[in-house]
Amino acid sequence: MDFSVSSEQREIIEAIKRFAIRELNQDVISRDKDQIFDRKLWDKCGEMGLTGLAIDSEYGGMGYDAVTTSMALEAFGYGCHDNGLVFSVCAHLLACTVPINKHGSQKQKNEILPDLCSGKYIAVNAMTEPDTGSNPFAMKSTAKAVEGGYLLNGTKIFSTNGPIADIALVYAMTDKDKGFHGGISAFLVRSDTPGFEVGQKFEKMGLRTSPIGELVFNDVFVPADAMLGAVGGGARIFSESMDWERACLVSAHVGTMQRLLESAISYARTRVQGGQAIGKNQAVSHRLASMRTRIEASRLMALSAAWALENSRMASINASMTKLFISEAYQQTAMDNLQIYGGNGFMVECEHERYVRDSTGCTIYSGTSDIQRNIIAGWLGL
Repeated sequence: MDFSVSSEQREIIEAIKRFAIRELNQDVISRDKDQIFDRKLWDKCGEMGLTGLAIDSEYGGMGYDAVTTSMALEAFGYGCHDNGLVFSVCAHLLACTVPINKHGSQKQKNEILPDLCSGKYIAVNAMTEPDTGSNPFAMKSTAKAVEGGYLLNGTKIFSTNGPIADIALVYAMTDKDKGFHGGISAFLVRSDTPGFEVGQKFEKMGLRTSPIGELVFNDVFVPADAMLGAVGGGARIFSESMDWERACLVSAHVGTMQRLLESAISYARTRVQGGQAIGKNQAVSHRLASMRTRIEASRLMALSAAWALENSRMASINASMTKLFISEAYQQTAMDNLQIYGGNGFMVECEHERYVRDSTGCTIYSGTSDIQRNIIAGWLGL
């Protein structure tokens, strides 16, 4: 594996950083406070190509491989202070648009992908249910075969982008006897389909500019050609999408951690206490040293996991290890950064407290840290 950055990749990285810094960082504190998703900022991300990074260029995407996508998302996380916006873009891209690109029919790709890549459409992954949490084997949503298609019934919860989505990638049970493996199928459902309702919108501790909510399906008819992939193929599609999300979403966190480190170093060099810069105190300098070490390890793990997505049968364990390590590294880095800023860091106006709140979510979404440990243990034969 050679992770040296090519000149083309360097241009992509720098262009995304410049774009995010210039266009996406206005009024983040107030939007976070009021839980505002700014569609204009989303549209700008679409114009920049961020909503279609890993999608084939023939459908309007950028056509990047997984490693270049990882680098691009790191640049996005570095430049954009709106962590909720970054999260919504990543959820749209990795858990929804990538699966359609990989498993969609020619008709589905032609009709849906261009609008997903441009940002005209927003996508939501509809998997988690009220009584199942991280256990997809307990799914209760059903898709009953009827003439010409299927009737969907069920409720999905904690669906990122759900309240604003134009199209949902919905997983439902088509054969209860077969269970998760072979019994679940995936469907593409437009939000204006009769019987498809947006339920409760939830208020979160962090990532507050990324809307999340409940989706309800009451006898929603979907034609047979709305199925993504084959009958019973939902488990494979979902698992692969989670590999992409776990491996690449955390790349954005690496970029955020890098920015926090640079900010903390600057503060430690200029903040004077007791006649000297606080960076001269080991309590501060050692925190910074640990932050730098975690970031370096995180970046290499993210690139390795991205490479494995397209080159290794070990992609799933690599993705889980990467998600586990980086999410916890991000949370610790955010806390270390706040401690370095001290009382200033605790104030909303300085923004650093928001990173503690936002980073807490990363150990929960896409499978909690404990779920990642379960997956890794399973690969170890335990």
